[in-house]
Parts: sequence; C-alpha cells; structure tokens
Amino acid sequence: MLFVVISTTLGALVGFPWTWITGSADVLYAIAMWIVRTGLRLAGIRVQVEGIEQINPAETYIFMCNHVSNLDPPILIPAIPRRTSVLVKKELFQVPILGRAMRMADLVAVDRRNREAAVNSMRAAEEVMARGLNMTVFPEGTRSRDGRLLPFKKGPFYLATDSGIPVVPVTILGSDSLMPKGSTLIYPGMVRLVFHTPISPKRFTDNDELIAAVRREIASALPPSLREANLDSAS
Repeated sequence: MLFVVISTTLGALVGFPWTWITGSADVLYAIAMWIVRTGLRLAGIRVQVEGIEQINPAETYIFMCNHVSNLDPPILIPAIPRRTSVLVKKELFQVPILGRAMRMADLVAVDRRNREAAVNSMRAAEEVMARGLNMTVFPEGTRSRDGRLLPFKKGPFYLATDSGIPVVPVTILGSDSLMPKGSTLIYPGMVRLVFHTPISPKRFTDNDELIAAVRREIASALPPSLREANLDSAS
C-alpha cells in the first residue's frame, strides 16, 4: 500500500506536467501501468495470460470482461496491447489525484442512473475510440459476489454496434479469491486471464445476438457452475 501511495504521488508529479505541456497522456499511462504491474508483483499476484496472440496491436477493440473483484481492472488493463480507455463509474472521478489522472488519460465516466448522461457517455467513448484508443468495459456493471455471471448491460453493446469495432470477450478467473467483494485485503496467488477470439458486431442484425455471443465466450472459460446469471449476487 505504501508503495502505491508513494509511486502514485511521484508519478503524478512527473506525468501531470508532461501531459499538460504535450497534450499527450502516453507518459502518464506508461507510468500508471508500471505502478500497477509492480504493485501486483509486490503483492505476490501472478497473472497467467492466454489467447493474447489473437489480438492485433494495430487494431482497435472493445474488451469486455466478467467482474468479480476490485483487482480485475489492474490485472486486465496492463495485459491489453496498446493504450486503452475504460468505462468507469462517475463516482471514481471524484477521488483526488485518481480522478484527475483518469480525466487526463481519457477514461470515460458513466452515470447509469441518468439515461441522458449514459447516452452522452457512449458518445464520449466513441470519440475516444475514434482517436485510436481501445475501450475496456465490464458489461455486468458491478462485481458478482459469488463469481457467477450477472446479466449484461446493453449500453456497451450499442457502443460496439454503432462503432462497428470488434469486441474481445475476456474471462478472468481467480481474482475473487485474492480480493473478494467487500474486502480491503489483498492475498497473493495466481489469476488466469483468457482473451477470446474477437467478435465483429457486423455479424449480427440484432443487439441481443451480440450480447449472447459475447456472454457465451466469456462463460466458456468459467467452471459450469458459474456460467448462469445470479440476480441475487449483484449490488
């Protein structure tokens, strides 16, 4: 924890001015990824990545992953080739330093309680991807308490169909045992990260078909008992 506080402060002192001067968040992003990777190693967390060879670093993708722990974003994002934006709950933008860094890094705030704001968020995400950044989304919208897949929000899939950008389903396994929902403690261990074959939204005439296809891929790497939606495990 001390490492994260000190390195984040030092990173901000270097990354913020550089971003203000150059208008590019690349250095800030690189610093953040170094902090995250080093923090995971110091915490004793090892990440086994599978299927990354299917991803063309020159292409833009929307990465959609299941969500079971607060560790999911720091485990997934550094594994993605090239810089990615993220759809993030708007409340996180109010956190000092973190909120400023997320704005400078072109992360997109999402307010699901306000339909108009949610639509504007999708437009902002399209603009970010038009500049060549990937997008990372957790389509369940919250963490599952028991690891079972929750119903998917439709907004991210409209983003895919409207933009035509391929979706990469991603399955994360094991992060919930290292930092369960509701816990502030982090335990050492192994996390498995599976990148599936990219799915073109142009293959589908119906948004629900795209949702079903992405869900099947994510579920395919989960144990059978975790593949069905659990409406009681969301909060």
